[in-house]
Amino acid sequence: MDERKLEVLRAIVTDYVQTREPVGSKALVERHNLDVSPATIRNDMAVLEDEGYLIQPHTSAGRVPTDKGYRLFVDRLATIKPLSVAERRAISTFLAGAADIDDIVHRTVRLLAQLTQQVALVQYPIARTTTIRHVEVVSLHADRALLIMIDSTGRIDQRTLLLPEHSVTELDQWRERLNRAVVGLTPGKALDALAGLAGEPTKDAGDAERATVVIDALRSMLGSDPSSEVVVAGVPNLTRFGAAYKMVIGPVLEALEEQVVLLRLLGDAVAEHPGDVSVRIGQENPYQRLQSTSLVASGYGPDEPWATLGVVGPTYMDYPSTIAAVRAVARYVGRFLAEG
Repeated sequence: MDERKLEVLRAIVTDYVQTREPVGSKALVERHNLDVSPATIRNDMAVLEDEGYLIQPHTSAGRVPTDKGYRLFVDRLATIKPLSVAERRAISTFLAGAADIDDIVHRTVRLLAQLTQQVALVQYPIARTTTIRHVEVVSLHADRALLIMIDSTGRIDQRTLLLPEHSVTELDQWRERLNRAVVGLTPGKALDALAGLAGEPTKDAGDAERATVVIDALRSMLGSDPSSEVVVAGVPNLTRFGAAYKMVIGPVLEALEEQVVLLRLLGDAVAEHPGDVSVRIGQENPYQRLQSTSLVASGYGPDEPWATLGVVGPTYMDYPSTIAAVRAVARYVGRFLAEG
């Protein structure tokens, strides 16, 4: 495709994103200083339509980009719109106060939704080298205790246990035994260590029953995969997309409620472009309920991707700004995790 037709396509995409109205040749000439006549632009638009990059909603109307047109626009982006100094400062400030991994995830998803005005998705991170930092057992009541596990990413998991007739001394002993067994190990190796600990003799039947409760609870915590959860924010942004878009909001909302769909959506997209931002547009999405949307996603982590984040929005989203925001947030979060 020659450069002028590409320029016409870029101009149509830009105007349609701003106005949500079909774009005509006269308006293009006036707004974009294309230095050619409206007749020449009409001819270029007809060629772009014949090749599937544009459609004409009805006779005498202007043109609207197709999924194929958006794809060419994204693939030929010369530059990604840089974030402003204020936006970069906002990202850094917003993440700076995070206390633990849960706080990082929830701050990140809110930040991404605010920056892009789209629906933001953030998968919980889990490093391949995550280890157990500390285990605590605290008495809550005569027959209740709290088991707490902290890993090297700062993530905290806890379970309330039914432990009749336990003593504080007994819980202190269990804390020492559990920490000796699992601290510094990855979750998989910690599970193996617990198998050996469970076989150690106990002083009486009651203690054996309580030991089983404690060890089984810790096994459950070690076996749970935090990366199987995706946090969503900005769903109300769907209502900004106009009357025509409301026809598909229902299916999109249903898809956004399914964790399995979101995990596959993010994972498949990022697998195509590891280390960079991935863009899936409309029909490129394998999930039918999301084929009226586009996904912009990226992996994030200190040195290699621990998980993925991204945004879902209408196909007529502002791709340069959205790509820049997703890329910047992913890098900031990765840097923050490295410093933590």
